[in-house]
Amino acid sequence: MSESPVIHNVDNISFKLKKLHNFDWLCSLGKVFCVFDQQDSGNISFGLEKNGQRKFIKFAGAKTLNYSGDPQEAVLRLKQSILRYEELTHQHLVRLIDHFDIEQGYAVVFDWFEGECLHPHWAFPPPAKYIHPNSPYFRFKQLPVELRLTSMDLILNFHVYVESKNYVAVDFYDGSILYDFTNHITKICDIDYYQKKPFVNTMGRLWGSSRFMSPEEFELGAIIDEKTNVFNLGSMAFSLLGGELDHSYSKWDVGRELYEVVIKAVEKDRSKRYTSVEEFYSAWKMAIEKVL
Repeated sequence: MSESPVIHNVDNISFKLKKLHNFDWLCSLGKVFCVFDQQDSGNISFGLEKNGQRKFIKFAGAKTLNYSGDPQEAVLRLKQSILRYEELTHQHLVRLIDHFDIEQGYAVVFDWFEGECLHPHWAFPPPAKYIHPNSPYFRFKQLPVELRLTSMDLILNFHVYVESKNYVAVDFYDGSILYDFTNHITKICDIDYYQKKPFVNTMGRLWGSSRFMSPEEFELGAIIDEKTNVFNLGSMAFSLLGGELDHSYSKWDVGRELYEVVIKAVEKDRSKRYTSVEEFYSAWKMAIEKVL
């Protein structure tokens, strides 16, 4: 029999956990104006405001509803993620401000970004994600293609940088994309599982959304490298500019030249893909000049 959720209330904002946890420490950081308690990572996140400044707090250590693991494992993963944010600091990545141990857990503080997650499964679970007029993903897909191309270009640019720092992107999906619909700015978040090379798949099925994952991310012992990221980013291009898992040209929004570039990126046979994200991005930019 499953445990009944425990309702918490901080600054008149309610959220649910499996067990009671003390969040009094949040008061010193500001007033809570929103909570994200539906993640399956073992983290719970808060939006806080103090003196007109907003921050995003990610915390591990509490027993969250959708996480079945040990909270201390989530704490360890969150601590390990700090190095990724420090080494991959970039204008297109959410900015890390602080991190510390607190209340049998660990807290990480980021700048607040006024963007909406393109995969808010807690508010718009599929199929609502794809068809509800208020869904951020649906709204993004209605934007002019030029704005969506700008977002994708930014995503590629960041991952060329990731590649140059000897990292591979693991668990990168549309839930890692925040979009500000007012100012048309894109930010990348949640790079907690990115890995330093060399990296070998020791799990069988790696962390991540199967909609974006390459065949080797399901294969025990497979090398996860630049070609893996080429596949991930090609999948992202089809999500933002095409039919997501439907890679047919009829669902593609941008033209034949760019389609041919992206379809090569999602080849199941690794040997047929681009050798690196940088090579993929170069081909992308050449095709863009012909399209626009």
